[in-house]
Amino acid sequence: MSVPILQFGTGRLLQAHVDLFVADARRAGQDAGPVAVVQTTDTPDARRRVDALKTGRPFPVRVQGTAGGRTVDETVMVDAVTAALHASDEWPDVRRLFLDARWIVSNTADRGYEIAPDERVDDPVPRSFPAKLLRLLHERWRAGAGAAAPVLLPLELVPENGAVLRRTVVGLARRWGVEAAAVDWMDGACLWTDSLVDRIVSAGLDPVGAVAEPYALWAMQDAPGFAPPCRHPAVVVTDDLRPYERLKLFILNLGHSWMAGRWQADPAAWPDTVGAAMADPACRAALIDLYTQEIVPIFAAAGMGPRADAYVVEVVDRFANPFLAHRFADIATNHAAKVARRAGGLADFAAEVGHPGLGPRLRALMGSV
Repeated sequence: MSVPILQFGTGRLLQAHVDLFVADARRAGQDAGPVAVVQTTDTPDARRRVDALKTGRPFPVRVQGTAGGRTVDETVMVDAVTAALHASDEWPDVRRLFLDARWIVSNTADRGYEIAPDERVDDPVPRSFPAKLLRLLHERWRAGAGAAAPVLLPLELVPENGAVLRRTVVGLARRWGVEAAAVDWMDGACLWTDSLVDRIVSAGLDPVGAVAEPYALWAMQDAPGFAPPCRHPAVVVTDDLRPYERLKLFILNLGHSWMAGRWQADPAAWPDTVGAAMADPACRAALIDLYTQEIVPIFAAAGMGPRADAYVVEVVDRFANPFLAHRFADIATNHAAKVARRAGGLADFAAEVGHPGLGPRLRALMGSV
């Protein structure tokens, strides 16, 4: 069996994005998918998800919220996943599927690009995601598949994620002494595509499935030879991904982190879910004031003020979705790394556009981690 889309990760974000979009495209008559998923972490929850996916039965994504002034509350059954593998147990099968896959998608969490300092080229099964990807790309090159180099579409929330992943994998290949021709193929022939996902996926279902808002976006950087894995109303192929990245990272995601920081500092004074915070007039006003005073002016300095204003209105409305119980305890996972990337990235953006820098509340957030 071969599959065109090989997905690293089985979390709820991928279920409500890649897997759902491909399932929608297939129902619309497109020749899209199917998807094979590979679980790269060995936890009880992850094993339950993979074992459920191995059955081949469709899984539910509950889409709940408001869209176009109407209430949406529906369950979509996702049937695009036809194979599921544990990387640690089924590495030979992962290798076999990788040889023919056209698109490699991934979401390996906030620290997914890190490499263990004691990781070795001859480990029976590579531990980190970059090492896994390097081993698989090397084997594909050695198998003579260079004429059909894959498209790599990472979904990790890292600015320029395709470029970062390429540098990570190619740098590791050089460090481990991979032959130059293979490194050149990885660096030049493989298409490492920056992409961005924007959808609040507030909960997972047990053993597999997700709860998500109606709003969805999967934006991809266009390039010669690039084609998306499916056509879908939520899929955008663009010549410039940076505005999408900055809006999401510095407004939606940074807003999440700022509120999570408030909740961590004083759980008695700050509600424990995003929806409850938006239902509290004082909390809602505090978030909007943060956006108005400390974030939108930086976008305005970049000539993006009206676009940022509109996105703030949209995001606050999305945060107020009464269906989604998005817990700050979940948002606060890897809080320090998220704050560094989100608030620190905004500081870099401010310097780039000639703005004086972060305001007092965001400086306090950075100082708290």
